[in-house]
Amino acid sequence: MAQYTPPLRDMQFVLHEVLNATDTLKAMPAHAEVDADTINAVLEEGGKFASEVLFPLNQSGDREGCTLDKTTHEVKAPTGFREAYAQYVEGGWAALSCDPAYGGQGLPIVVNQCFYEMLNSANQAWTMYPGLSHGAYEALHAHGTDEQKKVYLPKLTSGEWTGTMCLTEPHCGTDLGLLRTKAEPQADGTYRITGQKIFISAGEHDLSDNIVHLVLARLPDAPEGSKGISLFVVPKFIPDASAKPGQRNGAYCAGLEHKMGIHGNATAQIVLDNAVGTLVGQPNKGLAAMFVMMNAARLGVGNQSLGLTEVAYQNAVAYAKDRIQMRALSGPKAPDKPADPIIVHPDVRKMLLTARAYAEGGRALAIYTALQIDQELSSTDEDERKAAADQVALLTPIIKAFITDNAWAATSHCMQVFGGHGYIAEWGMEQYVRDARINMIYEGTNTIQSLDLLGRKVLGDNGAKLKKFGKLVQEFVEEEGTNEAMQEFVNPLADLGDKLTKLTTEIGMKAFQNPDEVGAAAVDYLRVAGHLVFAYFWARMAKVALAKKDSGDPFYTAKLHTARFYFAKLLPETASLIRSARAGLQPLMAMDEALF
Repeated sequence: MAQYTPPLRDMQFVLHEVLNATDTLKAMPAHAEVDADTINAVLEEGGKFASEVLFPLNQSGDREGCTLDKTTHEVKAPTGFREAYAQYVEGGWAALSCDPAYGGQGLPIVVNQCFYEMLNSANQAWTMYPGLSHGAYEALHAHGTDEQKKVYLPKLTSGEWTGTMCLTEPHCGTDLGLLRTKAEPQADGTYRITGQKIFISAGEHDLSDNIVHLVLARLPDAPEGSKGISLFVVPKFIPDASAKPGQRNGAYCAGLEHKMGIHGNATAQIVLDNAVGTLVGQPNKGLAAMFVMMNAARLGVGNQSLGLTEVAYQNAVAYAKDRIQMRALSGPKAPDKPADPIIVHPDVRKMLLTARAYAEGGRALAIYTALQIDQELSSTDEDERKAAADQVALLTPIIKAFITDNAWAATSHCMQVFGGHGYIAEWGMEQYVRDARINMIYEGTNTIQSLDLLGRKVLGDNGAKLKKFGKLVQEFVEEEGTNEAMQEFVNPLADLGDKLTKLTTEIGMKAFQNPDEVGAAAVDYLRVAGHLVFAYFWARMAKVALAKKDSGDPFYTAKLHTARFYFAKLLPETASLIRSARAGLQPLMAMDEALF
């Protein structure tokens, strides 16, 4: 009974009216031929694949889940997943933004970003199979040897093979310096890898001919901690001389996790039993190579939650317009019916608008960041590439943590709109809540993202990256300073910018005395920073909508209403967050452990 319509109009609004993406792209030789019509046509077809092929498999895949044959160690994905993946490969979707040198179509990352949002709305569990492959592709593209690139990149580009990232072990998650998997060098230049990995998304399945595991392990003489980690390619089937799947490797699935959500994706326990692997990058420098994949995954997880927020919102709105319960307190709004549609009730409106504001704000941020990645990768100006890289570094933890936190709230609100019907499986809403919850945990918990933002990305360079984003905010505020119609947006934006600057300085001074002050403030700090970023994009969107409010297009009217809701009802959260952050470490650490 659930439904999904790709939000193409809003994507086009952000791409072409707010960010003028094609102007940015045309300045890069790699994308000089890309125009708005091409982008729109690709996304329209991508939306059809998401809504017509993947979406019908979402609820059935959740109910069926994945099955492991413990005799063969083979995993079967839910019914229809394999066929949908074949259509995905046949349609060339895997190659969308990949390097033409390896069979890719070379389209901008920003197009792939929008396409993947729709895939995630339609079916997050399915989308994780090809999604992880993009990360493996990027890591090998950046750090692989010529031979590794020759063998693996064309297959990952086409989608014939899929990829995974094998990091977590039973005794270590984020603290990868504790990992124990061993890699023994062989006379032929390969390595024999032994160990156990857990929580490996898409770790085993029947969708593709081969699975390319990127595995972190230790060499025999490796130093302790994270400085002694190396990265290896460990394929399920060792490619033969013609780069086809050959001998079965010693990497197999020993079990599947029983999870709260994303049941359609195989979260595997992978045993490495004398498996053959080849080194990626330099010995003991594996984290640098793996961070390419990890950062891509963090952006991808934010995109997963963006997709869930959108689809949950769409379904909640449709239900709220149809479901009749009680009368409005101010009198009947549907006197011809025995009760009013619940969309007339203020708190239902608040829940719906919260989801809408978080979806549309998240979309603007995600598309902007993807465009920055395109500049980082393809600009011919070195300074522009560096500036874009700094923006991406700053915004990555915000995308991962702020958007996923927001999605947890938004999907829960949307389930609440359905009342008791939201709690049962029939309408599909409870699945969105369950699926959304993992996104706050994996690829670095949101607390880790908060520590990364405050400790590394802000205090780590004395606020240089934050100041660059602050300059964008300041320039926009100054541009609109005399525009009376924009004051309701730019005044709170400017005020929050000043408050975040002061908060950053205050926490930094405390951290000189006790580094734990960073940990005490980080989560609150990230939400304040997230709201500053959202407020900036909402103000930019409001500017465009104001200029076109008399066009007769209700799209702009709705955009303005949503912007005003965001500034009136969601942004004020920052006041309590700043107060909490300033309360510091003492209220958290004063109580003796024995009293817990």
